[in-house]
Amino acid sequence: MLFSWQQRASIHGSDCDLSCFCQMASSNIRYGEGVSREIGMDLQNLGARNVCLMTDRNLSHLPPVKAVLESLSKNGVKYKVYDNVRVEPTDTSFKEAISFAKKDSFDVFVAVGGGSVIDTCKAANLYACHPDADFLDFVNAPIGKGKPVTGALKPLIAVPTTAGTGSETTGVAIFDYEPLKAKTGIASRAIRPTLGIVDPTHTLSMPERVTANSGFDVLCHALESYTALPYNQRSPCPPNPINRPAYQGSNPISDVWSRHALNVVAKYMKRAVRDPEDLEARSSMHLASVFAGIGFGNAGVHLCHGMSYPIAGNVKTHSAMGYNVDHPLVPHGLSVVLTSPAVFNFTAPMCPERHLDAAEILGADIRQVKRADAGAVLADTLRQFLFELQVEDGLRAVGYNDDDIPALVKGTIPQERVTKLSPREHTEEDLTELFAASMKLY
Repeated sequence: MLFSWQQRASIHGSDCDLSCFCQMASSNIRYGEGVSREIGMDLQNLGARNVCLMTDRNLSHLPPVKAVLESLSKNGVKYKVYDNVRVEPTDTSFKEAISFAKKDSFDVFVAVGGGSVIDTCKAANLYACHPDADFLDFVNAPIGKGKPVTGALKPLIAVPTTAGTGSETTGVAIFDYEPLKAKTGIASRAIRPTLGIVDPTHTLSMPERVTANSGFDVLCHALESYTALPYNQRSPCPPNPINRPAYQGSNPISDVWSRHALNVVAKYMKRAVRDPEDLEARSSMHLASVFAGIGFGNAGVHLCHGMSYPIAGNVKTHSAMGYNVDHPLVPHGLSVVLTSPAVFNFTAPMCPERHLDAAEILGADIRQVKRADAGAVLADTLRQFLFELQVEDGLRAVGYNDDDIPALVKGTIPQERVTKLSPREHTEEDLTELFAASMKLY
């Protein structure tokens, strides 16, 4: 049940404004078991003389990084390693990586890791190539100035080791802005990786909970981009193509990628979480991350992600299973999915067919379901999916209570880059109710 944009416009009850267009962009993607061995040749072909390889300390001793470094050494590529990337990066950790990148004349960047590593490497490349820029120049408004990137960047090759963020396909880099205790980011097609090398063998080293939380990010990327405000109803329309945002609203091309990713998640995610040796399932989820990345990287996400940023940013003492870090952490995928039942129950009235379609893909029997019940059915389907994967029982289970809701709402308000793509307009009171409804899931 895939709807055209003409049908989608009628669902939303407004005429199409054809002055808004959509533009598709994605990194080149290379896929296959063991494909990482080619990266040294790629760097040779680029004429690389001094490569900056970024990763984190946990990964620096694991097979994915070893495979990449072996390929670089075999092909005589000179490199330096930066392994101080923070899981769930902050403005401080971004600045430390940027400082490292500025100290040397790197001509190519390589990121080996999950979204935290790839996003950090994007930022390091951007600011190393714009040495006079203030840090907030390229950060999304209203926190930053949101200036367009006009200068050329160095090539960046991303080697993802998790099946979640899709960062190897997108022009987005997300971080915690510590002064506001909320996530924000940089969004520009200019920072998109030149090449994403998707080697499914790298996902075999992911612990169970990392696999689950990464998969929840894929799930919500697919659901949010598929149900986002249509691109031709987004406003204001940019006066110049350079100002067109990376996140443009749901569109007929992103729909294909997002919906297919959702089908893959439904078929393989539980297997991938439960059996780390299930190469078929983990490979499929790795590809689903890419598919959803292409979808949301152009359509965008909305309330689950917008609300997740203060959930992750205001974390108190929660210790995430499977993550070897020295700081409290609500993993990104977990912070996103905890609000998903409440969010999709809220957004369903604006495009009930799409919400029912998603519920059916995830296993619900919708043959006798009325359009008015689309939100409740998708919400219940999501709750069952999360329960079977042993997800924490709501925001209370990760350390929040009702007294925290005003701060969570306050942290969501600046996320207008994504929240404005919600198919349903919302107020602060609506956000308050959504956080309250997410305190307990089951």
